[in-house]
Amino acid sequence: MRARWVTAVLLGLLAVIQGQIWFGRGSVVQVDALRRELAKQEQANEAARLRNERLAAEVQDLYEGVETVEEIARQELGMVKPNEIFVQIQGPGSARPSGGLTPPQ
Repeated sequence: MRARWVTAVLLGLLAVIQGQIWFGRGSVVQVDALRRELAKQEQANEAARLRNERLAAEVQDLYEGVETVEEIARQELGMVKPNEIFVQIQGPGSARPSGGLTPPQ
């Protein structure tokens, strides 16, 4: 009779421990979810690190010389130097009629 009680108590403890492992705090499901979240956060951190490195390189270029500032002004703002002629070549599909007139059909 005593052996049955010991077996029942041990089985009950085993069930409680298994319940904690599968459903309690720090369970297998929760650990798996945290691992996925960690992997996602590591990817976001890597992307941010690369972006920060590019920005740091651009800042360093801006400190080192005027050429970078001049290049950015030309590309983003369309600026030209004094006595410089700006020529823009349009492709065949982007030609527009001049003077606001519509071409004959």
